[in-house]
Amino acid sequence: MSDAQDHPQLYLISPSEFDLSTYPAQLAACLDSTEVACVRLALGSTDEARIAKAADALREVTHERDVALVIDSHIMLVERLGLDGVHLTDGARTIKKVRKDLGDDAIVGSFCGNSRHDGMTAGELGADYVSFGPIGTSPLGDGRQAELELFEWWSMMIEVPVVAEGALTADLIRALSPHTDFFGIGDEIWSAETPAKALSDLRHAMLG
Repeated sequence: MSDAQDHPQLYLISPSEFDLSTYPAQLAACLDSTEVACVRLALGSTDEARIAKAADALREVTHERDVALVIDSHIMLVERLGLDGVHLTDGARTIKKVRKDLGDDAIVGSFCGNSRHDGMTAGELGADYVSFGPIGTSPLGDGRQAELELFEWWSMMIEVPVVAEGALTADLIRALSPHTDFFGIGDEIWSAETPAKALSDLRHAMLG
């Protein structure tokens, strides 16, 4: 992953649960209709066989289109499943070890909530990107949001690419576009009748 020059890039996040008979085709349609930099496999399951099957199916779709595929949290599965890297959810706590374990070529990203300190530390320890969120209002989590001001500050002060994710709307995307490198899009599109069209609509907001 590399940071965007003129406009942010798209980073797709899988649903926490999906049907292997239909979801890979939905993902493929999204990748074929809109340029995407990276896909994150974010299954809620802890069933290793289930995760491996999902990873195999998604890897076939993403690698055929030269799109990176990372996995949520499961560091030990990255090399075993032929993935491009891992998305950590514990701020900066394990980055140093994960970078050492996976090597320099793997993508290592870190979700840091709305903490500047965690984000800066993650970047210093070798994260390829830092993710902040949720951006919009969500009933999940502890109610804290990553505000526009955080992204304005980060884009001026820090060179590590930043991802904005969580409860995004077209209006929030328009406001954040000048200040973020990536938008992490997930549930915002998968619940739509045609995810590829929903993704295209959000991309137009990003470019608008």
